[in-house]
Formats: sequence, structure tokens, C-alpha cells
Amino acid sequence: MTDEIWTRNEVESPCIKICVIDPDSRLCTGCLRSIDEITRWSKMPPEGRRSVMADLPARQGQITKHRGGRAARLNRS
Repeated sequence: MTDEIWTRNEVESPCIKICVIDPDSRLCTGCLRSIDEITRWSKMPPEGRRSVMADLPARQGQITKHRGGRAARLNRS
């Protein structure tokens, strides 16, 4: 009998558990995926996941920085 740990051979999720959708880019500020990509992730084939992962670094510049919480959002309007 062996004590090997069973692991799945698939692309891991980029989720870092900071799930906030940027209103301008419609991307998650934590993992940089779109809502559609997050929703489909568990059913995506490995090639699709790798494609999304390859695109993530280029998305960083699409996130707008909102600081100041609710008061700042109200002042922006």
C-alpha cells in the first residue's frame, strides 16, 4: 500500500479569493478573469484554461483603481 496523494492533472485556477468585479473593465480585480471565464472555468478544457492564463498578465492595465469606498463612488457621479 502506498500513501501517495492523488492529484488532478489540470490547469489550476488563478483565483486568489479577492472577488471584486471592476465596473469599467468587467474583470475580477483579484484574478483578472471575466465573469464568463470564471463561470465556465470548471468546464473549460485545459487548452481553454491555458489560453486564459496566458492572457491574464496583459489585462492588469485594464483595471481602474477606485479608492475611497462608497463616498468616492458617490462623488464620481
